[in-house]
Amino acid sequence: MFKKVILLLCVLSLMVWAAKPKAKSASSSKAKAKTVEATADDEFDDSDFVSADGPAPETEEGSSSGAAMASDDDEEEFEEASTAGMSKAQKEDMAARKKFEEEQRLDEYANSERRRDWLKDRLIFQLGMGSRYPFMGETGMGMGFGAGVEYITRWHFGLYGSFGFLPKGTDNEFSDWSLEGGTGYKVGLNYYLFPKNPLHLGLSASYGTVYFDHDIIPDEKDMRALISVNGFQFDALISYMTNEWYYLQFSIGMYYAPDLGKKPEDNPSFRESADSRTSAEITYTSRVINKDGMDKTGIVFGIAIGYALPELFPDDTEKRRRQREKERERNSRR
Repeated sequence: MFKKVILLLCVLSLMVWAAKPKAKSASSSKAKAKTVEATADDEFDDSDFVSADGPAPETEEGSSSGAAMASDDDEEEFEEASTAGMSKAQKEDMAARKKFEEEQRLDEYANSERRRDWLKDRLIFQLGMGSRYPFMGETGMGMGFGAGVEYITRWHFGLYGSFGFLPKGTDNEFSDWSLEGGTGYKVGLNYYLFPKNPLHLGLSASYGTVYFDHDIIPDEKDMRALISVNGFQFDALISYMTNEWYYLQFSIGMYYAPDLGKKPEDNPSFRESADSRTSAEITYTSRVINKDGMDKTGIVFGIAIGYALPELFPDDTEKRRRQREKERERNSRR
């Protein structure tokens, strides 16, 4: 009997020991379920559900603006930390130095913008000698002096005009005779290439005084009269021009004078001969040393220097410099 009681107690103890882990697992599973429900309630809050008429969810722009505000706050905090412990004079000096550095960066950018096109909107005053200013002739060695003005548009076309003079001189062959001087003009259109390079190639077409010579027979004052003709001229240009406003140009080309290709009676380089007064037929003779008269075509060349006034058409850097001068004047008056 005693053994049966002991055995029953052992069985009951074993059943109690086996029931305890199950209760623990059930209670833990219930706790996990409650945690999941709470998490779900937090994730799917009523505020997250938006009706059709409600506000839209946050966009990328809002997040980027928030990030920008955060970065600005960080910069302000960094600036406050960097200026901590400085005196008022030191802070002002630091602010002035930052402003100067910023202006330097803007100037460098303006210069780089200007270097992208050195040709547009340039007004150039020129001085030169040779065919474009505008006298040249007598086998290509005689030159006149002149001045001109040229405006280059933003499309790299240049409109120019020049006025020149040929000085009075002494005849090299006959010292008792003198050579008559005179004036001439020329207007034309240029087109420039390579705007990003300081050395620009160009093409030019113009009209005006293209060639001159002197009468072989002097007048009663022992002066050989000037013979100048108008015509067309086409040149190849090699120009040097940067944002420093200085200008240098070489030109070489060919002229064409239609009047010199006409019949002798309409050609300015011919006159009636002395024999035609007594003969039945009118004959003509050359007025110049060349017995065939002046050539209607020929090679010409010239050289010029110039200066582009920055006050009339300033670039970006010049505009910024003027603006800073005005700001300094206003600050000094305060």
